[in-house]
Amino acid sequence: MEQLIPIPTLHLFKVLDDLLIELLTSLSPDDWNKPTPAKLWTVKDVAAHLLDGNVRDIAALDNYAPPVSAQINSYQDLVNYLNELNAVWVNAMKRMSPQLLLQLLKNTGPKFIEYMHTLDPFKPARYSVAWAGEEQSLNWFHIAREYTEKWHHQQQIREAVSKKPALMTRELFYPCIATFMCALPHAYRNIPAQTGTAISFTISGEAGGTWVLQKDDNGWQLQNNISVAESAAQITIPPDIAWKLFTKAILPATAIEGSTIKGNNNLATGIFNMVSVMA
Repeated sequence: MEQLIPIPTLHLFKVLDDLLIELLTSLSPDDWNKPTPAKLWTVKDVAAHLLDGNVRDIAALDNYAPPVSAQINSYQDLVNYLNELNAVWVNAMKRMSPQLLLQLLKNTGPKFIEYMHTLDPFKPARYSVAWAGEEQSLNWFHIAREYTEKWHHQQQIREAVSKKPALMTRELFYPCIATFMCALPHAYRNIPAQTGTAISFTISGEAGGTWVLQKDDNGWQLQNNISVAESAAQITIPPDIAWKLFTKAILPATAIEGSTIKGNNNLATGIFNMVSVMA
């Protein structure tokens, strides 16, 4: 019997890529220098980072992996290492014109997608999804993680140039937020509660959904057979706040102000400190 991929995303990469090229082609020279929710990065910097993601995975088609130039003994070591890699690339790309950057994105996008299609979804991934607390991940989750990278960085550009709506659809947003929510058990690992306690999390709107976390003898687990009414706490977050919260584009306090919490407030803290990117 064929296994079902929990969060299918592979078919959406070309859709995202086409939207990205269309977006970048429409930008004015001033648009490329606008600040984004990615803190210190401009639109051009974020586009350069997306190119880096393409190039790294295309290299895997040649069975090439860059040497690791740092001792990585903890999660924070890994974050620091990746931040340095990203910064070096983005700084080097400042020498490149937006026109050349756009051309390279056009050329590498299809090759990146080709590589994603070579991965067996149920075999071990080369890199685990560390923000979900996994030491070993399956390829379907790695692919979904890559989808969230493509989605949220393009959305950062759209925020900067006031062209936001295109990605906030059920087709494109829901797989991204569903992947982000896989981090919930890890985010709640140190939050105490009695066995059987349930918490519901709703990302509002047609593109969102509801997830329920329940405490059992082995910790917190995502469940799909528990009703929201059974939850000790119910948290509702608007979609535009949710993706920014989980990518550290806004502070937890800002997200709390724009969200609704019912029931036990103490059980709500985990999601507002959850990060679904390596940061």
